[in-house]
Amino acid sequence: MTKGQRPETEINMSHIWVKDIKEDVRVHGCYLVKLKSMGQTKSGEPFIIITLSDRTGDVEARVWENASQLSPLFKEGDILEVEGRAGSYKNRVQLVVSTLTVVEESDPELFLEPAPRDMEDMMKALRRIIKKIKDPYLRTLSDRFLSDRTFMGLFKRAPAAKNFHHNYIGGLLEHTLSVCELSLRVAEYYQILDKDLMIAGAFLHDIGKVREFNYDARIDYSDEGRLLGHLVQGIMMVEEKLSGIKDFPEETGLRLKHIILSHHGQYEFGSPKRPKFLEAYALHLMDDLDAKMNGLARFMEKDIKEGAWTDFNRMFDRYFLKGRISEGEEEEDHAMAGQDDGQKSLFNVEK
Repeated sequence: MTKGQRPETEINMSHIWVKDIKEDVRVHGCYLVKLKSMGQTKSGEPFIIITLSDRTGDVEARVWENASQLSPLFKEGDILEVEGRAGSYKNRVQLVVSTLTVVEESDPELFLEPAPRDMEDMMKALRRIIKKIKDPYLRTLSDRFLSDRTFMGLFKRAPAAKNFHHNYIGGLLEHTLSVCELSLRVAEYYQILDKDLMIAGAFLHDIGKVREFNYDARIDYSDEGRLLGHLVQGIMMVEEKLSGIKDFPEETGLRLKHIILSHHGQYEFGSPKRPKFLEAYALHLMDDLDAKMNGLARFMEKDIKEGAWTDFNRMFDRYFLKGRISEGEEEEDHAMAGQDDGQKSLFNVEK
């Protein structure tokens, strides 16, 4: 077992993606240490338990030899160049690491998934929608964000969440565009709604997330994100831009800031205020819809359980149908429905 430090440019290897690691496959690649802990064999010998990851998924790994000497050399969040062989433990792939080396620099694209849609195409679509804002003050405010190169550089790359939805590079842009598109259509259908306020609110509702997350090799909360959160940060960013706009209507600013503060909808979902006028309530629904559709679709796409039904989803406290129901599975499906009812008290729904 070896350990050292060297820049990524010196590493010449073919990376084996986590999704391609199967039993008896020889593995060589750079992986993020997502989780790390120590274990002990029945004979009292220490070993290292690691969850390694790249942008395609996670794999459990074990370091059996020289664990006491190697453990202090790396920590969670480090990048390791790893060699080993994949085996199976309790019907799950498990990697036995033979050598590891701490890597000081690495390609972020190995670990952070990009948005499925082209970034420039999404930006063009977003700008087209914002151009539909006729209110001169809301248009000026939106244009101030669009012309801020520092902000836009962060906005284009930031994820929209750490775990559940749009949790990849460009995710915030994709989610914002979707909420803008949905809000525009809803405002055109329900003409009682202020379309300009809906579009501006949709564009700005999550801007605080450019400060909430760090995303070098993995998505995690920044210190600002943990201490303030993106709702408060979003209000602060809007107020910074408003300070340079002369005679911005007080009520318009108040309504826009309420949309940002209330878009999570409920206190238990982290919202300091619940929506208190039509545009705020509609924006909350559009935000919630897009987040859930993206998160559920990704959960179902990545589900590895055989058959028509997914594995149990703890966040939503149910199984999901991902394919056609065959006659042979009907009995199993009824059993699953019973399990749904029986397990409701066992899981807390994470919001």
